[in-house]
Amino acid sequence: MNPTPFTAPAHYYRPSRSHAVVVGGGTMGADVAVVLCRAGCHTTVVESNAERRAGLPARVENGLNQLDAASRIDRLHTAASLEDVDWQKVDVVIECIPERLDIKQALFAQLETLARRDTLLASNSSSFPISAISEGLETADRMIGLHFFMPAHLTPLVEVVCGERTDTDHARNLYSFMRQCGTVPVFVKRDLPGFLANRLQHALAREAFALIDAGVASPEDVDAAVRFGFGFRFLAAGPVLQRDHAGLEVHCAAGATMYPSLAANTEPAKCLSERVAAGKFGMKTGEGFFKWTPETIAAERARYQNLLLAGLDLLKQELPPVQDAAEA
Repeated sequence: MNPTPFTAPAHYYRPSRSHAVVVGGGTMGADVAVVLCRAGCHTTVVESNAERRAGLPARVENGLNQLDAASRIDRLHTAASLEDVDWQKVDVVIECIPERLDIKQALFAQLETLARRDTLLASNSSSFPISAISEGLETADRMIGLHFFMPAHLTPLVEVVCGERTDTDHARNLYSFMRQCGTVPVFVKRDLPGFLANRLQHALAREAFALIDAGVASPEDVDAAVRFGFGFRFLAAGPVLQRDHAGLEVHCAAGATMYPSLAANTEPAKCLSERVAAGKFGMKTGEGFFKWTPETIAAERARYQNLLLAGLDLLKQELPPVQDAAEA
């Protein structure tokens, strides 16, 4: 059930012949660089923080090693500022800076003056509408959402999101480019809050937290129900295809019974908002729904990452092939 690739425009970028700039060398930016370097794309990460910039090659190489693609580290370059980039050679820009609308808008206003007119400008924002980020741009037709999921190099999905003024051909070009990078892009035609995947994820989370609030189940049992029940099947089939497996009439009847009692609250659940108010943000503060120490955090992240790698191995026959530089 792989997505049907679009026919690429004449200016379609093959990764091994392309130069991408990632603005922001934090966790997401470094992982996006792994995706690009693995595909043989010449990749420059712009990061102003000297310590973070110095650590980028090791971080990217570690990610490439996880994907058995360490030989592509030679495609990585770093820069301290936008002025250090040769913009005439850049085909794609991917913004991975902090989630603040004002600094994103300021960045793209600057990029519009630096990049070639045919360079695609993409934002990895997960919360702001692409149309809001591109507000005021003269060339908003080339502004596209490109939303990765953490960890970006281990989670195949990437959302290609059209803003109100995005030229569809530019979005299709970026879609094709990301398929050549070995990701699974989905085409989001409308610029809705949360785009596609996060809307689905939050619909599930709303019901999950409502069940915890109501005392129906514990956080541990909610997680188990998803991971080892219907969520386990999601590796093989999404909710739409799974309905065809089970029978539409069965799920239609079940929906008629359950929908009236499903959570419809318009604010976050108490079990979530109360923890946030108390400063319990999860691993970063040592406590969320669970308590964390440096040791348990390290163990959990290793467990999580190893399962993602195993999942990638299971799905490798269904993932798009990565463009090989030797074929260019």
